[in-house]
Amino acid sequence: MAGLYIEELLTQLVQREGSDLHLRAGQPPIMRLHGKLTRTDYPVIERVEDIIYPILNDERRKRLEEYMELDLSYEIKGVSRYRVNCFKQRGYMGAVLRAIPIKIKTIDDLGLPQVTKQICLKPRGLILVTGPTGSGKSTSLAAMINHINVNEKAHIITIEDPIEFVHDDIQCSVNQRELELDTHSFAAALKHVLRQDPDVILVGEMRDLETISLAITAAETGHLVFGTLHTTDAPQTIDRVIDVFPPEQQSQIRMQLSVVIQAVISQQLLPRIDAKGGRIASFEVMVATPAIRSLIREGKTHQIYSDIQAGGEHGMISLDQYLIGLLRRRLVNYQDALSKSSSPREFERMAAKALQGVIAK
Repeated sequence: MAGLYIEELLTQLVQREGSDLHLRAGQPPIMRLHGKLTRTDYPVIERVEDIIYPILNDERRKRLEEYMELDLSYEIKGVSRYRVNCFKQRGYMGAVLRAIPIKIKTIDDLGLPQVTKQICLKPRGLILVTGPTGSGKSTSLAAMINHINVNEKAHIITIEDPIEFVHDDIQCSVNQRELELDTHSFAAALKHVLRQDPDVILVGEMRDLETISLAITAAETGHLVFGTLHTTDAPQTIDRVIDVFPPEQQSQIRMQLSVVIQAVISQQLLPRIDAKGGRIASFEVMVATPAIRSLIREGKTHQIYSDIQAGGEHGMISLDQYLIGLLRRRLVNYQDALSKSSSPREFERMAAKALQGVIAK
């Protein structure tokens, strides 16, 4: 019965266009619908284990009981895939399950800037997709990997925790590896990946110095490497990568990064105010021009933002410019856009000039 109950909840989540299902003892199931947590009318949960354990095999139950944390993927045929995280809180079991659509959306479906089509077909280098947790990084990466799969004949290897979007071979050969199931860590997989004849490598999360260092090395040796970071804009992303390394290595890493970086794509989600409802993504795109590579090499990352603002001919756009575009199209409200801005004072100035009072504050 519990197994059927969890499937009913997860099916309901998809039907209601929700993103996450929260399970906690003493509360009814809670769904995140269009970014907002909503309590359901289902009965209060007594034990989360009764709901979650039916979808775990013996090995995963044992691991959860031993480590008190567990990540896995789960699928309901014909409905959706789910990223599952189980954890302990105040001595009780809790879980959050995120819906991952079975159908991979295209770059056009997601409204990603058109320059991303050119970026993801680069023959080599490092492409970073960044943003807060839950901002749609995995969805954007899946769209870019799909674009390669449709347009190139390449060997793609992904390293994920867990596997979210499943890619079938179209023109490419795609191998997807999951932490714990197929490899022990991102770093362990990256140490051996160059012997697997890859053209494209996706690193689900660049969490530590070793993983970041190996990803840069893979990009240096002629591979196209995708990675994610929880940073909000391009200058912060460059600084985060460099700051992971000890001070005595940072000059060398700055040089290496200036050579291999191809682009940084940052994104955030905002509530839509048009008839469609739901949420809409805002983007910032930094393309590695010679001028930007020079700024990275010289440690002048604070000047990158000006180059992004002036780099429209290269397909670049700053987050604030993108937000103002959404305001012009009346897709988001002013306060939501202001709250996501990377430089609120500058945003207010730009908005006042660009919108001339058309959008009500």
